[in-house]
Amino acid sequence: MESESVVTQQLRRAFASTRTVLAEVRPSQLDAATPCVSWDVRALINHFVGSGRWGAAMVLGTESADKDYAAGDLLASYDDSRRVALAAFGSAGVLEKTIELPFGRFSGTDLMNMVTRDQFTHGWDLARAIGQPTDLDSDLATELLAQAHLDILDTDRGPEGRAIFGPATKPSPPASPADQLAAFLGRTC
Repeated sequence: MESESVVTQQLRRAFASTRTVLAEVRPSQLDAATPCVSWDVRALINHFVGSGRWGAAMVLGTESADKDYAAGDLLASYDDSRRVALAAFGSAGVLEKTIELPFGRFSGTDLMNMVTRDQFTHGWDLARAIGQPTDLDSDLATELLAQAHLDILDTDRGPEGRAIFGPATKPSPPASPADQLAAFLGRTC
């Protein structure tokens, strides 16, 4: 179990960071705009709660059901998604598997890294949308930014809704590591 904990450490930290922001969401904020132009806060929450479950389903070869995770207890829904994802990615042999996704073939490790970056960055999006500080886990943001520079190609970038990432932007100084990561992934900071 100790090695599983080390293997999923970044994912665990990303979930913890985003959960801290999610705990601040009030029902009146669910219709607020987010840095992801096509999503309001409700859609953003549904995406990142669902993406933890989706990642788990992809590595385990199971089905992932769509649900309105923002309709009930946000933290309970998120905690359940976090538990499912951490258990799946911590399972023996999962990280070495090759997984077919609609946009390519990836190792379990690569998919876990995608889910980690997605969880953390959407925590940043949520913080920005609800007026919370965006200076999230600086050490994790620095690690994820270094990984993103290696993983994200120019061919992955384009307009929202047509590409996985937007064009990199320059964050306004002084930019925290989380702001720098968000800018690299196409957010305006």
